[in-house]
Amino acid sequence: MAASHTWNFFRAGGFDQVQLDSGDDLLALKELDQKLWVALSCPTRGIEFDARTLDLIDADADAHVRANEVLAAIAWAGKLLKNADLLVKGSDSLALADIDDSSEEGKQVLASARHILKSLGKADATEISLADMADIEKFVAGLEFNGDGVICAGQIRDAGLCATVEDIIKCAGSAADLSGEVGINQDIADKFFTEAAAYSAWQAQGESDAAIQFLGGKTQAAADAFHAVKDKVSDYFTRCQLAAYDARAAVPLSRSTEDYQQLAAQSLSAQSIGVANFPLATVEANKPLPLVSGINPAWQAKVEVLYEQATMPLFGKKESLSAPEWAVLCAKFTAFEAWQAGKPANNVEPLGIARIREILGSGHKAAIDGLIAQDKAVEAEVKATRSVERLLRYNRDLFKLVNNFVSFRNFYTGKDKAIFQVGTLYLDGRSCELCVKVEDVNKHAMFASMSGLYLVYCDCVRNGGAEKMSIAAAFTGGDSDFLMVGRNGIFYDRKGHDWDASIVRIIDHPISIRQAFWAPYKKLTKMISEQMQKLAASRASSVEDKMLKAVVDSGKPAVEAPPALPKPPFDVGKFAGIFAAIGLAVGAIGGILASIVSGLLGLKLWQMPLALIGLMLLVSGPAMVMAWFKLKKRNLGPILDASGWAINARVRINIPFGTSLTGLAELPEGTHRSLTDPFADKKLVWPYYVLVAAGICALIGLWYMGLFGHKA
Repeated sequence: MAASHTWNFFRAGGFDQVQLDSGDDLLALKELDQKLWVALSCPTRGIEFDARTLDLIDADADAHVRANEVLAAIAWAGKLLKNADLLVKGSDSLALADIDDSSEEGKQVLASARHILKSLGKADATEISLADMADIEKFVAGLEFNGDGVICAGQIRDAGLCATVEDIIKCAGSAADLSGEVGINQDIADKFFTEAAAYSAWQAQGESDAAIQFLGGKTQAAADAFHAVKDKVSDYFTRCQLAAYDARAAVPLSRSTEDYQQLAAQSLSAQSIGVANFPLATVEANKPLPLVSGINPAWQAKVEVLYEQATMPLFGKKESLSAPEWAVLCAKFTAFEAWQAGKPANNVEPLGIARIREILGSGHKAAIDGLIAQDKAVEAEVKATRSVERLLRYNRDLFKLVNNFVSFRNFYTGKDKAIFQVGTLYLDGRSCELCVKVEDVNKHAMFASMSGLYLVYCDCVRNGGAEKMSIAAAFTGGDSDFLMVGRNGIFYDRKGHDWDASIVRIIDHPISIRQAFWAPYKKLTKMISEQMQKLAASRASSVEDKMLKAVVDSGKPAVEAPPALPKPPFDVGKFAGIFAAIGLAVGAIGGILASIVSGLLGLKLWQMPLALIGLMLLVSGPAMVMAWFKLKKRNLGPILDASGWAINARVRINIPFGTSLTGLAELPEGTHRSLTDPFADKKLVWPYYVLVAAGICALIGLWYMGLFGHKA
């Protein structure tokens, strides 16, 4: 099926990219195969783009903007604008006449824009800008009703209703209002009143049933006293019943003498656990429970409370309680316990039943429901206010986003930096434009190494270390001779702030063809330099050891020297052998040089430079070829993928484009340069003498080998 829109593509980075120039191009993006998009996702943080706009586009709030969310943003903005070409201009202001009010949403957005301007004292203004929306949050929060469905105690003038809202917050929790205050919403209010009604009904049930509140208002206190000793009293009567069953059980059930002997060795008190574990009173067959004296000291106080709160109101003043009377007392609390078991779960009980019934009978529930309904009624209007901000931000930012998302037009044209370029790193006489923000250096480097780019990771700090971030900078020009971990530079972010940058990690890849050309010679020079330094260090160490030995030997007492050995006679043969070996070595070197020189001298004058160039290419050629292949494969994709992007194309950085991403130090055009350096190293003459001497030795060696017609 033929496409309904005619697209224009441009080629950059080794692949075709869609060229977006008009509002129609943006609206038709939904028809463009996403396989032709450069990116399918980007993070909402760590890039140079308005974070608020990205958050508005990020519909699922997962910190990533995806292709479908970009399309949805374009469709929404295009629906509310009379002319979609306005999106291409990227203006931060919008004429009211350009808002399409043919739809209900458009009418609300236009009305809201006019309301905002009116509230700012610009009732006659014909356009609205993002500057007018700078305090949109304060504007919305300052409204009496802001559409969030939350009402605060502070906005209620009625003191009684205000107190009820405060009580609801204490018992049922709160919700945050757009103003920053805490209040209640419909769910919280409904929860409170449901629990309050259930608790009140439960209390009414207990109050209306004489079997439950058999002691009136003192029933609860009596029940607390009863339950405090219930198990212990039941234990006592059971022991007495066992003693009646078998008289022999009375003594051991009252605890043995040995048990008392164990307690005797301890420091005892009424609160001792060992004492509390003893029976409530001494066990005898069918013995009633004493209420006044003869009670276990650990339980004395609780039994006295039981006597005052329960037994005396029911049975009068008594010094003991029989087993049948205890059974009657237990039966009395059966209905109360069943009622307590049916107590509804709630958070309103701390208010007390009197306050709860006061709230339920005040009509405050209807008043609160009405206020919440009023607040919710303006929700659409407030959303329209936010829609005005959204439309203004989309009008300014969408075109820039798609040219850094659907295509990398900004990056490859060089007219403006791409949104992933967070600044410029100045280090080692170069400026690196391709710098991306990194959250985890080691994690990023694992994947970014596949890019083929020479990457330098830097930790950046400013304001004395109060602000920190990490970046990865690509070096695409110059060489890597003096790039090493620990070197410092300056990083300038897109806002112009300067950061102290220090290299913490390097991913080594070829930087340029020029670097590859000189690499073999630099390696050779470095190797020779290192060997000479080692030799010099060895000689210096040997001399120092000899001097130290001489000093030590000079301090020793003189001893009689042994008789001197006779001096060996001069060995002419040995001397001749050494001279011959030296001559052969010099001759071999001279032979190589002679071969090269004779070969060059055998060429015509114009052929000599070509031969020298060929010799150099023979040495440098393999390194240059390998570097060329690697430089051709450099890819931006892995660097951005490691930063959270979803790159959909092979974003190549070829040699010419890569060169433009790193600036080398150059003198300004028209500069007057003086070549006189008062501190320049003085030219040494002795190396030339050494060279001449070496040449003479070489000629002697050649003559000795018979290369000049002489035969030894």
